[in-house]
Amino acid sequence: MHLLKHRSMRFYLGFIMVFTLVIGGSTIAALADSSTGATVAVGAGQLSESAPTAVAAASVTLNGSDQTTTYSIGLTVTDARGNGGGWNLTITSTTFSSGANSLSNTASSISAPPNVACNAGSSCTSPTNSVTYPPLIVPAGTTAPAAVKFFNAAANTGMGKFTITPIVNVVIPANAYAGTYSSTVSVAMVSGP
Repeated sequence: MHLLKHRSMRFYLGFIMVFTLVIGGSTIAALADSSTGATVAVGAGQLSESAPTAVAAASVTLNGSDQTTTYSIGLTVTDARGNGGGWNLTITSTTFSSGANSLSNTASSISAPPNVACNAGSSCTSPTNSVTYPPLIVPAGTTAPAAVKFFNAAANTGMGKFTITPIVNVVIPANAYAGTYSSTVSVAMVSGP
């Protein structure tokens, strides 16, 4: 009888040992899971602006009164620097002239903020503009004078790719000479708001 009791005890110990190994085995499998750190390098791009090579204002027929015509410049503006540094757009021009005749050096102005649209395929941070309108006179002279800021993007805005379209008003006085007047308009993009 004493011998039988000893065998039962071994059976119970063996069962406890197997049960512990099964539990221990599943715990070891759970600890075998691992994770991997992933990285993505994002390099800085450029700050750039492009404009059409030519634009035309609506034609005007002299009628004895001062008149205003307009033209728009569809600019493509890209801030791909990835630093939220902000930027601004500047404008200057030469005097509108037709042969020996010219319009006033203050004939052109921007009276409202430009239209702004995020380009398709670009996740944009809309620019916050602090330029005051109206009127913002577009400088003009025989040689283009110093440019003025006509639009800006505050820090941490204006990131992505946009179409920005300023509308420029041109005053045609009643005493203007008939002709086709032309001007060279220069737009630039500068870093910082």
